[in-house]
Amino acid sequence: MGKKNAVPAIRGGSVLPLRSWLIGFTGGDSKSGQYAHAGPYGLAMKGKSRENRSMKTDLDHLPDIQRTELDRVQKILHAEFAEATSRASQSWKRNGKIQKIILFGSYSRSDWVDEPENGYQSDFDLLIIVSHSDLTDIADYWYVAEDKILRDEEVRRPVNIIVHTLDEVNQGLRRGEYFWVDIARDGIILYDLPGNALALPQPLTPIDAWEMASAYFTDWMGKTDSALKLAAFAVDEDEYKDAAFLYHQAAERAYITLLLTRRLYFPRSHNVKFLRSLSEDIDQRLIPAWPRQTKTERRYFELLKRAYVEARYSTRYEITIEDLKMIAASVHALRDAVNLSAGERIEQLRVNAEG
Repeated sequence: MGKKNAVPAIRGGSVLPLRSWLIGFTGGDSKSGQYAHAGPYGLAMKGKSRENRSMKTDLDHLPDIQRTELDRVQKILHAEFAEATSRASQSWKRNGKIQKIILFGSYSRSDWVDEPENGYQSDFDLLIIVSHSDLTDIADYWYVAEDKILRDEEVRRPVNIIVHTLDEVNQGLRRGEYFWVDIARDGIILYDLPGNALALPQPLTPIDAWEMASAYFTDWMGKTDSALKLAAFAVDEDEYKDAAFLYHQAAERAYITLLLTRRLYFPRSHNVKFLRSLSEDIDQRLIPAWPRQTKTERRYFELLKRAYVEARYSTRYEITIEDLKMIAASVHALRDAVNLSAGERIEQLRVNAEG
């Protein structure tokens, strides 16, 4: 790679314009169309169902090693979900189902980054759709699976999951929320239980899109700046652990600002690494805020990530003023990059709304 903070090269891919893709989106119910299912947990294979025909169902664009890793991840997810639901007392929980697993993000679009030697490696992003809202609880049903995937030597890439019900996803599609529309357009179905079709996406009106994004930006950028002010105050008071937690909050809020402004969605997660991955996938200009080529550079982000829990509750968490200065510089750089990216998006939406 070239300069220290250079953005890594990405694999080329093409994305259909939203308007063009919506015209070709057919929707449907569970009785016709295409769906993906191989064995109970295998890689996507074409079959008969009434799944929306615009969604992809194969992984032919991925190298064998990545397809093998995704197959392994699916097996773990299914096995641990079955174990978690088997302990439930209510019959509806014991009979809970994974309805879909969809790969989204850079690996579905073919523009992933795979440079682990330089600290850059795209994550696998997976949407899991389940049969009841209670089954979306990460701590109760998915924490063990996430931990096993993290520790599994056969899975070399980081894996992020979001869990929603079909109703939640379809509501987002009907409202035209960009995040869900992008998944329906670019995502790849890895596993599908027939009879659970996605809704036909409806585009937002230009005025609604502008007003929603503007409101999110004003709210969350204000929260970001507030956290930065409180973090600086904590540093002045020599409350270094409090400062670390507050810088975590500032970074988290900055990423939420970008996600809401650009996609009208953010996941229910305080994992700042996951939020960073989703945000950098949208705008690579955020990448230089967190240099990651050396172990020392990567350590600063890990200190920030750990601060959400450990800075508040662990006596073993240690951070110095020098660490905080480096973290503060990165969070401020992130804030400015988000402000630029979100501002550009809002201006584009304003022009569309007034046109």
